[in-house]
Amino acid sequence: DGNEYPEGGLRAYLVVFGSFCGLLAALGIMNTVGLYQAYLGENQLSGYSESAIGWIISIYVFLSFGVGLIIGPIFDVYGPRWFVLAGSICIMVCMMLLGVCTAYWHFLIVFGIIGGVGTALIFTPAISSIGHFFYIKRGSATGLATAGGSLGGVIFPLMLQNLFPKVGWGWATRIQGFAFLALLVATNLLVRSRLPPKPGQSILPDFRIFRQVDFALVTAGIYFMEWGLFAPITYLTQYALYSGAMSTTFAYQIIAIFNAGSTLGRWLPGYFADRIGRYNTMILALALCLVASFGLWLPATLLSASDDRDSHKTAVFGLTIAFSVVFGFASGSNISLTPVCVGQLCETEQYGRYYATCYTIVALGTLTGIPIAGALVQACDGAFWGVAIFTGMCYAVSIAAFVTVRVMRGGW
Repeated sequence: DGNEYPEGGLRAYLVVFGSFCGLLAALGIMNTVGLYQAYLGENQLSGYSESAIGWIISIYVFLSFGVGLIIGPIFDVYGPRWFVLAGSICIMVCMMLLGVCTAYWHFLIVFGIIGGVGTALIFTPAISSIGHFFYIKRGSATGLATAGGSLGGVIFPLMLQNLFPKVGWGWATRIQGFAFLALLVATNLLVRSRLPPKPGQSILPDFRIFRQVDFALVTAGIYFMEWGLFAPITYLTQYALYSGAMSTTFAYQIIAIFNAGSTLGRWLPGYFADRIGRYNTMILALALCLVASFGLWLPATLLSASDDRDSHKTAVFGLTIAFSVVFGFASGSNISLTPVCVGQLCETEQYGRYYATCYTIVALGTLTGIPIAGALVQACDGAFWGVAIFTGMCYAVSIAAFVTVRVMRGGW
């Protein structure tokens, strides 16, 4: 019953603000991976293939979501406090050490493993805590908090691009770390759960919930959605460099444009989800992602790979900018609406367990999706049209899964 939830008040919105700050840091890293991938590919890791560098990013994203399998059930019993503290420490260690990494295995351990675990320890409790305070307004509250991640994806790429030539990689990443420190202090002070601890409850993951057909289908839908999402997030900057339609400086700024669209896309669909339905809104957002992939990015990638690519630079530039804004906006809901869609399938006391179990399976997709996209770039002789098709097809499958659940639960 929605009346059992505060649905607002000082304490509830302080939790939202604390989650916003935590996700500004944690998802700020995640939404900057495209810039990291491009920079490392041209500098410290220039001797490695796109697919090899992609494995570092994949392990980071996999752990960011997959560790939630452990975190979710424990969160349901003990709350978020110790997770958030441990995650803050991991993220700070990652950012302070990232500047001294030189070898492939350095980046794999520091960014891929330590950074991934730190992001997970912030991400899952920050999202799950909001579910304790909101039911009717859960979509807009979650969207507001997750907008922090997209805002981080605007601020930090622009900041790093400005700092790299002035202070170098090492101090640029340390300065980013100090910014994270201020945000994570606020997160530790403000993020709380509403329900009291339940020490007698099991903290073990429970895969039996996949017997619930609608939950299994939603998980499949999110799996393919995330499979498609992280391909453009990771490779958009490199595609912009490859296309030759824009300067190197602007190519590094393209991810900020993408995340600017995503910032609005995190909150606005959540607002409408509370009014026209969470699944209805998700299906519309996924359809827009599909249209952007096939209608904007695929033509751009085909033109930039053609023999007379120089004559198409203006068209490629326009299509790439349009794709960044439209897909950024539409995909913003991929993060903000998934928690509320999962939350409709369970009781609040089981929210952390359901959400974490879902994203543990989804994490397997993020582990493989980025290297697959990198392999497609190599298979297409450096062109990106294969990645665009891969992205669009993933969203097509995701739409089918969510439409099926929508019909199962409410009919047409």
